[in-house]
Amino acid sequence: MSLRWKISATVAAVSVVVAVALSLIVHLAYARKQADDAHRLQSERIQLLLREYHRGSQPAFGSRLDDPAVPADLRAAVRGGKVATALRQNSEGTFIWAAAGTGEHVLSLRSDYRDSLDDLAALDRVLLLGSAAVVAGGTLAGIAIGARLSERLRRAATAARHVSAGDPTVRVGAAIGGRSHDEATELAHAVDAMAGALQARLEAERRVTADIAHELRTPLTGLTTAAELLPPGRMTDIVQERTKALRALVEDVLEVARLDTATERPALSDVALGEFTTHRAAALAPDAQVVVHTGTVVATDPRRLERILANLLTNATRHGRPPITVVVDGPRLTVRDRGPGFPGHLLRDGPARFRKGGDRTTPGHGLGLTIAAGQAAVLGARLTFANPRDGGALATLDLAPAAGGGPSR
Repeated sequence: MSLRWKISATVAAVSVVVAVALSLIVHLAYARKQADDAHRLQSERIQLLLREYHRGSQPAFGSRLDDPAVPADLRAAVRGGKVATALRQNSEGTFIWAAAGTGEHVLSLRSDYRDSLDDLAALDRVLLLGSAAVVAGGTLAGIAIGARLSERLRRAATAARHVSAGDPTVRVGAAIGGRSHDEATELAHAVDAMAGALQARLEAERRVTADIAHELRTPLTGLTTAAELLPPGRMTDIVQERTKALRALVEDVLEVARLDTATERPALSDVALGEFTTHRAAALAPDAQVVVHTGTVVATDPRRLERILANLLTNATRHGRPPITVVVDGPRLTVRDRGPGFPGHLLRDGPARFRKGGDRTTPGHGLGLTIAAGQAAVLGARLTFANPRDGGALATLDLAPAAGGGPSR
């Protein structure tokens, strides 16, 4: 059950309890007052009739002497000249009795209590209608309050998801709106403060990483030049290989830093995806099998698309096993190998910098898929990772077709 309906149900339940309690209190108080007034009035009447009887008058105004219908307990209560009243109900109805002892006799008066009961029933009907109105009003108010709070929390959750997706411009406090300073507003401000602090730390980390990589470029260029001047030999080959790997790492780190700033913009052009993939895959991974089911023209940045394809093929070559298959079907491109598949943390959380699927001896630095995902985000494409049931790893890139783009080879 959503928070909206929980609040509505709670308010409705409280309204019912309050309405029933108040109605019961009013009913009992009015019934008690009716009975007290009836007893007092009947007592005054019997005392007046008793004085007239003592003056020698016959019982009048409906009073009777030694009426056998007088309740036994009332008859016993008026012995010795006392006066008493009683409210009794029988098959004929409800009556208010008054009796007074006169020596050996009992003077009694019986009055119908029906009018008082009718008044009480009318009051109950009014209370019932009033209670229904209170419950209905309370329920509607609860629904309105719950809907407003639920909508504000829903907007806050949507804004928080945008923040978690990396949008630094979204603020939860602005998303929920409202001028009231309540708990929801405090929560939004706390989330905004946390997101701002986290964003600042991430920005500082990115700047440090980019600065380090940038500062390493110059000495690495000199180191590469010096390595090329070494005399041929096994040690020279090792130095050149390590220098080349270190330079590639620095370039990858700089690329990740640029992608993290969210300022990269693609240079879009129409690309025949099938033909593009066939040519690039042949140059990047000659052993990969390329299958074009249905090619199409997509609006993309060729340089960034080639970077994505290169990193996916490199990952499949390093961490998977042949055969490696590249399939183009419309605006969708997939790269699949027959290796152990992607690690669980990548399927769950996506690519992370410097986090590799294997142990420390696994080749690579854990940046290839991070760069591929970042470049896909710049292109507005969707890159997903999965492990098919029959084994291997599957990367799927969904691109946007060009406006009016038709099939191509």
